[in-house]
Amino acid sequence: MSRFDPSFDRLPASIPIFPLAGALLLPRGHLPLNIFEPRYLTMIEDALAADRMIGMIQPDETAPPLAGEPGVFAVGCAGRIVNFEETEDGRFLITLKGVSRFQVGEELATTRGYRKAVTEWTGFAGDLAPEDPVEIDRTALMDALRAYFKLQGIKANWDALSETPDERLVTSLSMICPFEPSEKQALLEAPGLFERAEILKTLVQMAALDSSSDDSHKARQ
Repeated sequence: MSRFDPSFDRLPASIPIFPLAGALLLPRGHLPLNIFEPRYLTMIEDALAADRMIGMIQPDETAPPLAGEPGVFAVGCAGRIVNFEETEDGRFLITLKGVSRFQVGEELATTRGYRKAVTEWTGFAGDLAPEDPVEIDRTALMDALRAYFKLQGIKANWDALSETPDERLVTSLSMICPFEPSEKQALLEAPGLFERAEILKTLVQMAALDSSSDDSHKARQ
């Protein structure tokens, strides 16, 4: 097993990147993945043999192609493989733990099928430690979530949610809620916990308002 050094100056200069629309990884968040495409099976094998790090990033249709591959957003989040299982049919079931966000530099040529890019970590040193406590509007957020979960048909343990620490709550909800890729990217690029909580609250409020408007329009027809 390779040793993992979480200090900022030891983060790798390049990592494999895994473009996946709608999949959001945040620092200290946990993202389960079902890997079955051959080139990404190879990517996981190589990561396990090295530092276990891969970068989750979202495709961006408006961005120019990189090395002949579809464009991606400028910011992703590196994760470390903390759980790994190989299935009988050859798939890998892994869990990534978010380590730090990164800026995509140049894309590197590879003979292994998957993509790899230079990583710029400057500006994200704070991702390596839990956020300092900040005052977020939990009441407004929880109220918005109740309407949003009802709209999405999501069942929740509200007692457990009410007891979840702020950062874990905001991180988990940002990752699991079925937002659009651009909305997920806004959550990723939020400067800190307070800003991410405000974006999250706005997104769920807007979704509930849009649903109410659609229902009112249909009722008038």
